[in-house]
Amino acid sequence: MTRDPSDAQARRAVPPVICYPVETLPQPDMALYTAARADLRKTGEVLVPPREAATFEVPAGHFFRITSVDGPQVGDLNLWNRNDLSERFYSGKTRALHGTHITTGERMWSSFPTLRAMATLTHDTLGWYGIDEFGGSVHDVIGTRCDPYTHNLLKGGQYHHCCHSNLSRAVGDYMEMPPQDAETHVHDVLNVFMCTGFTRDTGQYFMKASPVRPGDYLEFFAEIDLLGALSACPGGDCSAEHSSDSAACYPLLVETFAPADGALDGWVPPPANGYDRSHGA
Repeated sequence: MTRDPSDAQARRAVPPVICYPVETLPQPDMALYTAARADLRKTGEVLVPPREAATFEVPAGHFFRITSVDGPQVGDLNLWNRNDLSERFYSGKTRALHGTHITTGERMWSSFPTLRAMATLTHDTLGWYGIDEFGGSVHDVIGTRCDPYTHNLLKGGQYHHCCHSNLSRAVGDYMEMPPQDAETHVHDVLNVFMCTGFTRDTGQYFMKASPVRPGDYLEFFAEIDLLGALSACPGGDCSAEHSSDSAACYPLLVETFAPADGALDGWVPPPANGYDRSHGA
């Protein structure tokens, strides 16, 4: 049994310091993106079935939109550089730069050694939600994705429609390989529409019913050529549990759009990170 030190209150009262001040981050030209999205031409769509996943491609300089269509549903999103799958979404660094949840004007960053913007959020119809009284918010980069390994650890059994497995099957189909091989490409996600946070007393990750409704959407600008995979989570709106066959689940619509010719004049994809990779050697 430990005893509080005499200066415990003073130690707790030390003010926090932001780890990564973002004022010097390369900033998206939101005025340019807003002007470009005023005249978009739809180029394709994919309807992701409930408890399943699907892949899609987005060329650099185009937009993609994820929409709730039939009922409240959350999705798990993976992104890769379409031309080099070793460059993929880095949820941990995105969280460190922007916080636990992301919204309009913030970005999804890629893994080392490229560490650059992959996609910029250009519109979020749930931006009004903010942070609720429980500390919850939407579109988190703190949850890893529901997976059959943790399901087996906590509940036993073999459940195959966790988001990890959904994404593994979808990526496997895209790459023409078994899901057991494809799952090495699956990574921590952006939890689209999911409402989450950490409990104040125990610091545990929690979820609650998503505020998403049919017609709500999250829209992105592709900063580089992208391969995306989206799983319609088996938890539905995650109001009770995930990895479940009993939760009401609905499809998610992914649409891709091209801007009008000349709408992005002067824009260029972000270069790979400028670190020389010598690591002091």
